Amino acid sequence: MADSSDVFSGFEFKDDSFLSSKRAESTDKIKKYGPHQKRLPKEAVPEYLDLNPYQKFCWKTMGPVVERRDVEDEELEENLLKAHMKIRVEEYIAFLWMSTIFAAIGGMIGAIAMSLMLPSILGQLSYLLAVATAVLTPVLVYMVLKMMPSSKANRRGKKIDKKLSDAMSFIASMASANINIDMIFQELAKQPLYGEVCEEAKWITRDTEILGMDILNALERAANRCPSDNFREFLQGVITTSTSGGKLKPYFTSKMEEYQDERQLQVQQNMETLGMLAESFVTVVVAFPLFLVVIMAIMSLMGGMGGGDPIPLLYAIVGLMIPGSQAGFIAIIWLINQD
Repeated sequence: MADSSDVFSGFEFKDDSFLSSKRAESTDKIKKYGPHQKRLPKEAVPEYLDLNPYQKFCWKTMGPVVERRDVEDEELEENLLKAHMKIRVEEYIAFLWMSTIFAAIGGMIGAIAMSLMLPSILGQLSYLLAVATAVLTPVLVYMVLKMMPSSKANRRGKKIDKKLSDAMSFIASMASANINIDMIFQELAKQPLYGEVCEEAKWITRDTEILGMDILNALERAANRCPSDNFREFLQGVITTSTSGGKLKPYFTSKMEEYQDERQLQVQQNMETLGMLAESFVTVVVAFPLFLVVIMAIMSLMGGMGGGDPIPLLYAIVGLMIPGSQAGFIAIIWLINQD
């Protein structure tokens, strides 16, 4: 029997093309849920994921403790929502606590092993290292897991900003054809090309088509849970323009031009940065090691090395310095492209 907390769990079904909620057959269900039937393209709503086996174990073990203590964390709940981590805040707290307990047990085992095995090598320092391991391991695990939703939300916000100018072109094109705003977001939800903007549109479509909200309330909810400041500003502008009786088509066009200008400026700045890195790469990775090798060879021939063998130093330059500097430049360029 369906859980009463989930309105659609009793009559949802999926086929190859549609996600629909069936018409309730019994009188009791009609009174409780209504006889309405929705038929939507399956790409138009977000996909829901179950907990992984470890998270299920954590909830089964620690969940009663969390519920009994009635733990609330509004900031964590908001970050989970912004990160689109499909897990309730109570379940995540149970996962957080259980992982911290396991980390504490592992830290204690590691500390005992260090105190037994390392005194002969490190002396009294081994006991200090064992205590630090026992204390820091659960603390670090707790801090990392606690900050994970916020970190994922920030990454989602950056991904939304990267695709926002392209998505605004799609929205402005749809609006120029006099298509309603709810239909625009429903069509946007079926365009995976726009990445996380498409995911936000799926949640808006879910609120309007399945939960029965009007489009303005759905946009307000989307603005509150959106991790991108730019997209939140855009949604709030849609709400303000609609409620004040303004026209959305000029608003969409102006925002499209604004985001395209920002995108072009960002691309130009990235190109300038890459040009500067290219010049630095030629100087640091190509010219400097070559110059250093030539100087060392000349000094060795002239006897300026003090009788030392230059071969190990040449091996270090060729085998460590050059590959290490190349890896560093690759990492910097990758980080710039991610931003």
